[in-house]
Amino acid sequence: MERISPTLFNWASILEDSTREQAVTTASMPFVFPHLALMPDAHLGRGATVGSVIPTLGAIIPAAVGVDIGCGMIAVRTQHTAADLPTERASVRQAIERAIPLSAGGANRKISREHMQVRLDELETMAEEAGFDPAAYAKKWKLQLGSLGSGNHFIEISLDEEDRVWLFLHSGSRGVGNRIAQHHIKAAEAYCRTNWIQLPDRDLAYLVEGTPQFDAYIRELRWAQHFALLNREEMMDRVVRQYAEWVGEPVTELERINCHHNYTEQEKHFGKNVWLSRKGAINAEAGRPGLIPGSMGTASYVVVGKGNALSLNSSPHGAGRAFSRSAARKRFTGDELREAMKGIEYRDTDAFIDEIPGAYKDIDQVMADAADLVEIRHTLRQIVNVKGD
Repeated sequence: MERISPTLFNWASILEDSTREQAVTTASMPFVFPHLALMPDAHLGRGATVGSVIPTLGAIIPAAVGVDIGCGMIAVRTQHTAADLPTERASVRQAIERAIPLSAGGANRKISREHMQVRLDELETMAEEAGFDPAAYAKKWKLQLGSLGSGNHFIEISLDEEDRVWLFLHSGSRGVGNRIAQHHIKAAEAYCRTNWIQLPDRDLAYLVEGTPQFDAYIRELRWAQHFALLNREEMMDRVVRQYAEWVGEPVTELERINCHHNYTEQEKHFGKNVWLSRKGAINAEAGRPGLIPGSMGTASYVVVGKGNALSLNSSPHGAGRAFSRSAARKRFTGDELREAMKGIEYRDTDAFIDEIPGAYKDIDQVMADAADLVEIRHTLRQIVNVKGD
């Protein structure tokens, strides 16, 4: 851990100068208290650094929460081991791809499953209580529930260090969450302009507690976070069903973990109640289970938090990009991706070049940097990978 300034603590041993400068700028905002914590996977983001934990008094920076509100991970440990699995794996990958809409614009064609309707009813009730209509942001938001998206979102079948089978996926609040975020980022920019607030970066525009704009953001943010959580639950139920058909027997869930890594909650730190925004970080309070994925083709981790106070009870959320998507496409090739994915069942396409492991930080180094933040319970290696283009 490195103390960069009185308001910035850093756990990243691999940190670009531009990322450091961005974090210093965010940490200098007058309402940050007591300090910003930079996670081992930190890299340049919009406004605030991805992999940063930002506690604020009386204000929130919507861009510091990010546009994929509630993005996170879910994992299920099954009763099976590798010896129980069929040797042929393409069919289960294809079955999962049929059951779950993939890619940026992917959505269900209809609402057809009882448990999906129950979740939608819950979200509709929550929206009514919050006083807004999600359809104002995305008319077909209901059909987005249970869809994966693209980029670094994925579904995997993995084995742990004892060859036990885990089902693992990564996704968030989809298009409706993105539009909610974009709306409130613009509202924050308008608020700062109207009130002649000078900002070191336009993307650090903020909303002040007690204003109508702030209250609206919190109501809709909480809804989007819950949408993201239920979206992962819906997808995992479908993955479990397709996996069960593949192995030929029902799944006994021995453990299920669902955690956000792009979100805001009210928490108490260093004696004060703050709005804690984790932009690419998970809650790692003492004893809390969590999930830290690597990149496509590398290890992922099931962890438990150590409750490190200086980190604001947080830990990294993944490997963190070392190359932007455009830079990765210029740097790496389809053949290099195939080499990195040897032994893993995946859809062979050059569309995934920007997700190659080499485009990310070394996950082993990230986890070494996080040694005083979390304890590793299980190390997972993927055998089946599903992604959206």
